Amino acid sequence: MGRQDTPNSGAGRNRSPKTAAQKTASRTVRKTSPAVYRRRRLFAGVALLLVLGLIAGGVATMSSLLGGAQQASSAQDSTQDPSTEGTGTAQPGATPSATPTATPSASPTCDQKLVTVKAATNKTSYAADEKPVLSLTVTNGGKLPCKVNIGTSQMDFLVTSGSDRVFSSADCQAASTDLVKTIAPGKSETANFPWPRNRSVQGCEKVPDGAVAGSGYYVFIAKLGAKVSAPTVFQLG
Repeated sequence: MGRQDTPNSGAGRNRSPKTAAQKTASRTVRKTSPAVYRRRRLFAGVALLLVLGLIAGGVATMSSLLGGAQQASSAQDSTQDPSTEGTGTAQPGATPSATPTATPSASPTCDQKLVTVKAATNKTSYAADEKPVLSLTVTNGGKLPCKVNIGTSQMDFLVTSGSDRVFSSADCQAASTDLVKTIAPGKSETANFPWPRNRSVQGCEKVPDGAVAGSGYYVFIAKLGAKVSAPTVFQLG
């Protein structure tokens, strides 16, 4: 018997006719419209601008942070303790101070103008056989202690009668010494000199034998360096 070919046999077996839907889809994707391209380019441009803006903001933020760190470092360097500058190591626990150290002031000194000298006698009148005791008193009238030289090099017990210079303890002084004492505020130092009624001359020149102070009124003045007391009057019998 002879073989008959069927419509599905041979080369035609692998071919299938396209459906109407497939033909429509192939025509739809053939070509994109210009409006779509414009929308895509606009979207890409906006996205690019956003990316650039984010990058610029990040750079500005980093610059601000770096600048702040640099200022903080400069401020820390400026407050470094000068005593440790240049040594390479900071002293542990050292705290810089903006207040300068106070310089100790000198100790206050007393006012020498407030140191006074006073002349006195133990009596106001003396009998012919009595020897007057002349007293020199130095007083600190200030509020601070004062150092005063009350040595014989500074003292002078001077007796006069009118214009007559009768006696001075400095004329024939055997020894001239210094004696510095600190006198407290309101306190005094006193030196006494028993005067045997003799006369003296400057330079301790010889006086006539028996030359003594006779009866009458006399003035005693006490001197201590440049300080001079007020006169004190007494009487010899």
